[in-house]
Amino acid sequence: MDGRRILITGGAGFIGSHAAARFIRDGWTVGVLDDFNDFYDPAIKESNLAALDGTFQLYRADIRTPSDVEHVFSHGWDTVLHLAARAGIRPSILNPRLYIETNVMGTFNVLEAARQAGVGRFLFASSSSVYGAEAQTPFRESASLTRTLSPYAATKIAGEQMCSTYAHLHGMRVVSLRFFTVYGPGQRPDLAIHKFTQALFAGTTIDQYGEGETRRDYTYVDDIVQGVRAAAEYEGPAYDIFNLGGAHTLSLGELILKLEAATGKKALVRRCPEQPGDMPATWADISKAKELLGYSPHTPIDQGLAKFVEWYKSSHAC
Repeated sequence: MDGRRILITGGAGFIGSHAAARFIRDGWTVGVLDDFNDFYDPAIKESNLAALDGTFQLYRADIRTPSDVEHVFSHGWDTVLHLAARAGIRPSILNPRLYIETNVMGTFNVLEAARQAGVGRFLFASSSSVYGAEAQTPFRESASLTRTLSPYAATKIAGEQMCSTYAHLHGMRVVSLRFFTVYGPGQRPDLAIHKFTQALFAGTTIDQYGEGETRRDYTYVDDIVQGVRAAAEYEGPAYDIFNLGGAHTLSLGELILKLEAATGKKALVRRCPEQPGDMPATWADISKAKELLGYSPHTPIDQGLAKFVEWYKSSHAC
């Protein structure tokens, strides 16, 4: 569908830059909104954008500032992929106000600007963390969300609810996409796979919280982007929710062993107390996304980790 116009908030980040690359490749006109905050080195985001093969419009703006967001939307977009957010479970416990200001009020600002600009389609990046501790695995979109474990998760539930309201009241087609532990080349440096790989090559200690039995549904970034791309064409209900995961689950201990194999290094593991807010397990039921979006993750964890380690070595002179 050449000629389509998509604005990607948080588009200089890990997932955002991969999504931007895909939409540029598919012939869309792409805008990137990002505030380049200091959650991690802003130079990483600059590098993400420098690597994009194609043209795009960059807007340096903060979604917490309504006038800035409205200005960006005045340039005419028919689709929004809203990825901009403060991420991370543990930092949200330390600074919940920042997460509410960014993820709740910021999302409201983006939704309201999109409404005023007549945007027809809105894709919201939610998270597997919304399922909390009560949902049965594998997680299904129909699960009741009754026991949220962190401020970050609460802000994502709030975002989903606002999206549902805007779809109902304003005729905007909205899809919430619940991402499950995304990894791959360019992954944020604060995330486990990146941190563990760095420690393995540096010969430093890996902090393992708990007994290594927590489990995650690790999902390769290209597979996530495939689901996002399909959601941009979805013609189902005005509001819908989809899990985008790998449909497999791996324990923390197993992840460390696989990273040892991928790097050829032996991990120095320090066991630490379990962290508040951490979910015991995530595991996506992706049957709905398979049926309605044609979503089909095809990157096994061993292959994905090998690709990540190859990227890490090439970008860090290992």
